Amino acid sequence: MLFYALTIFLSSFLLFQVQPILAKMILPWFGGSAAVWNACMLFFQAALLAGYTYAHLLFAKVPARRAGKIHTGLLALSLLSLPILPGAAWKPTGGENPALQILGLLAATVGLPYFLLSTTGPLLQAWYARQHSGATPYRLFALSNGASLLALLSYPVLVEPRLDAQTQAWVWSGAFALFVLLCARVAWTASGEAPASEETEPAPPAPVWGLRLLWVVLAAVPAILLLTVTTHLTQDVAAIPFLWIVPLVLYLLTFILCFEASRLYWRWFYIPLAAAALFGVAWFAASDSTSLSLPQSIAGYAAAMFVCSMVCHGELASLKPHPRFLTSFYVAVSTGGVLGGLIVGLIAPNYFDAFYEFPLGWVLAGLAGLAAVFYRHQALFSSWRGGAAAIVLVALAGGYAGWWVQIESAKVRGYRHVQRNFYGMLRIQDEGDFTDQTRVRQLLNGVINHGQQFLHPFRRKQATTYYCAESGAGQAIATRKDGVAQRVGVIGLGAGTLASYGRTGDEYHFYEINPAVIRYAEGEFTFLGDSPANKKIHLGDARLTLERQRPMGFDVLLVDAFSGDSVPVHLLTAEAFGLYFRHLKPDGILAVHISNKYLNLEPVVAANAGRMGLTALEFSEDRPDSDETCFGTTWVLLLTSPGLSAHTALAPRGKPMPEQADFRPWTDAFSNMWSILRK
Repeated sequence: MLFYALTIFLSSFLLFQVQPILAKMILPWFGGSAAVWNACMLFFQAALLAGYTYAHLLFAKVPARRAGKIHTGLLALSLLSLPILPGAAWKPTGGENPALQILGLLAATVGLPYFLLSTTGPLLQAWYARQHSGATPYRLFALSNGASLLALLSYPVLVEPRLDAQTQAWVWSGAFALFVLLCARVAWTASGEAPASEETEPAPPAPVWGLRLLWVVLAAVPAILLLTVTTHLTQDVAAIPFLWIVPLVLYLLTFILCFEASRLYWRWFYIPLAAAALFGVAWFAASDSTSLSLPQSIAGYAAAMFVCSMVCHGELASLKPHPRFLTSFYVAVSTGGVLGGLIVGLIAPNYFDAFYEFPLGWVLAGLAGLAAVFYRHQALFSSWRGGAAAIVLVALAGGYAGWWVQIESAKVRGYRHVQRNFYGMLRIQDEGDFTDQTRVRQLLNGVINHGQQFLHPFRRKQATTYYCAESGAGQAIATRKDGVAQRVGVIGLGAGTLASYGRTGDEYHFYEINPAVIRYAEGEFTFLGDSPANKKIHLGDARLTLERQRPMGFDVLLVDAFSGDSVPVHLLTAEAFGLYFRHLKPDGILAVHISNKYLNLEPVVAANAGRMGLTALEFSEDRPDSDETCFGTTWVLLLTSPGLSAHTALAPRGKPMPEQADFRPWTDAFSNMWSILRK
């Protein structure tokens, strides 16, 4: 029992520890988008399904002694995959399908080790049940979920703040080698035939297909809720392991509570609470969600997800089969997880024009709960009263679904264009009277304005929002000399507003990862077309593109590639700043936009400035909401000593930014978002 428990515990710990490790390592390659996590989750769920299916077939179809040899051979082969460091050849060059590329990258980097880790739980539980007649293998399932929970909790608290990314990968690889030894030992000793007492036991009836389908549904709904709540929390905040881990921790906790002991799931308590939670999240969605603070948003949606997942997993645990059908049960559970991942990770971004998967998850949670109640009490609902009650409940669920779909539809109604892809949802809207000079066209990413333009011919060339003349961006560009052409780099295209500063002979290079943004900037706004400067747009992640380019000799390089309040960490590291200054002239200016509702980015930029011996000047603009031209914004301008000497007028206008002595600088190998969350 000790070796079974140790092997399952270590396998589950490694299974969930590797998820934030690899996701964080590849985030910089795909623009820091929150969708990277969903793509990773889809791979992990698919690998889990493959592992569970392999465990089922190996246990049910292959003689015990041969099965042990096969599994031991695969374990030895998996050691050739170590260490789990993604190859540079997987870095995108621009234009690829990011979701498919992430799936291929993960398969090549950690495919076989992750596959074998995923087989461990069901396979060893089945072996244990075969060797120990009458034992309860589902306790080992609770142990595996406990290890998974420990892995996720330890990552942001112990691992991420102390170890850089490469060290994390090497430590994980060493622990996986230890797992291989433990699992091979168990496989070898457990490959004997079943005890005679078990062979004489009568075979229990196989689960009917209706029950198997219910297993899939009850497993799929919490997976959908997990991914949609994670997306909701990260799309306008930050694509960071902390906000990925909170929902996943609660998701696993429901597995532990429900499968450890049936008495921990109180049907009379959780079902009414789940009904209240469903109406609570709908009320959140119908109200102004921007008025909620970050802690309120996390607490409210996470609590609702926890309660609904408790109902689904509680009913799932109560319907688990005889241990003889244990592996097929886990195949059904993992199939549900993959379906949830496909809906949220691939289908929704490509076929939904709004975030319909978010209400879909809550609606399915209600229907799954009803399905479990109907299945458990079939006799009760066979009467005319029971049938009428079932019709009323289903009608209520349908009305709830229709009401919420209308709420989500209203969010994309009345816009000129709506475009959704891997990088988020873009909307174009016009505001103001057609005869008014204040009428504007806006580009929205989520709920954040990413640029707007006056539509009146007399005002359409005017720089607006975060880029007006008084902003740090405007003042950096205004350092140009009369009659001298200026080279400007802009990371993040938006509506193309900064092109309005271009003069004849100037060169403007825009770096943009989202092809939909480029289409809108060129087709719906005229900043680019009106500018007399020479302009070039580079499709792909700015960091990777700049790494491939020769030194560009920019006079000014502006960094403004944030999606909403989401922060692409790889654009703020010491290595990134070194790259920026490689592309700047000796007296060039680096301008970084750090306005953020949830995160205090000043220490990050100040630490890089101190490390490189730069002068950091903060330019903050406080503007009333009624200002139709400029928004309140904060930019930091970083200059070398030659740059400070060449642009003496900037120093009196900006506020020197002091470095925090106790702040650890961010690098490509280390970052800690927890340390900059606004309290």
